[in-house]
Amino acid sequence: MHEQYGGVVPELASRAHMQHIVAVVDKALHDAKTDLKSINAIAFTKSPGLIGSLLVGSQFAKSLALSMDIPLISVHHMQAHVLANLIPSADPSKIPSFPFLCLTVSGGHTQIVQCASPLDMRVIGETIDDAAGEAFDKSAKLLGLPYPGGPLIDQYAKKGNASRFKFPEPQIPNLNFSFSGLKTAILYFLQENIKENASFIAENLPDICASIQQRIVSILLNKLKKASDQTGIKNICIAGGVAANSGLRNAFEETGKKNNWQTFIPKFEYCTDNAGMIAITGYYKYLAKNFESLDVSASARAEF
Repeated sequence: MHEQYGGVVPELASRAHMQHIVAVVDKALHDAKTDLKSINAIAFTKSPGLIGSLLVGSQFAKSLALSMDIPLISVHHMQAHVLANLIPSADPSKIPSFPFLCLTVSGGHTQIVQCASPLDMRVIGETIDDAAGEAFDKSAKLLGLPYPGGPLIDQYAKKGNASRFKFPEPQIPNLNFSFSGLKTAILYFLQENIKENASFIAENLPDICASIQQRIVSILLNKLKKASDQTGIKNICIAGGVAANSGLRNAFEETGKKNNWQTFIPKFEYCTDNAGMIAITGYYKYLAKNFESLDVSASARAEF
């Protein structure tokens, strides 16, 4: 639906939410082999995100909680990405112990979060402009790849030489990130080479993708190492949609071995936006009796 526009169209997204939310909830209950009578609380995403879509989810959640007379729990989307690392696994060693650091990387956010407990988190580094996921998608657009382009860069990068082309690493103070300068450098690099060879992108696509991905990943992991050094924390996680990127996952594991980290990555299906991460956050907030009244409002942007 959104591919022809090169990105998500908010109005189309919210309309699709309205059309499908009842069927999706019904299927979720069916697949989980449960029913509404067995539900103890309703958790929903309060922020951040597209406000139209958030309003559909929050209003549906409020209506359901009111009709069933059960607690209502609001969840911050980025907090949920972090807690995806706590989703139960058959192997207990796959779950990090506190305190831990989490590099949370998605299309709209790039953060380093220090976690003392499931509900005690502090952002110690974040992007001052564009997010890493946006850098992937915008770079893909410059290369003429269809939306969503980030996963396609990952695919082509597997066949390319990451050392062939060099892109700059922004020198941003403290633990913050910036990707706007890198995007500009990639744009100028492509324009200059296309002037000399109109087929430059087509002839070198795997190497270009591998070089772009390598630089984005190195920016992320260099800051993460700095955060570990400053805090002394060796339990390190990654989360968010970009955590599904194979280049980041592999480099993260290698960096962990070099620095004697205990590394943790959610299962692939819990990296991209998903209901499981909202549920695990709702679970911990339920234990803490952190409930909302019916006048709670969704918000496009909010700190956690």
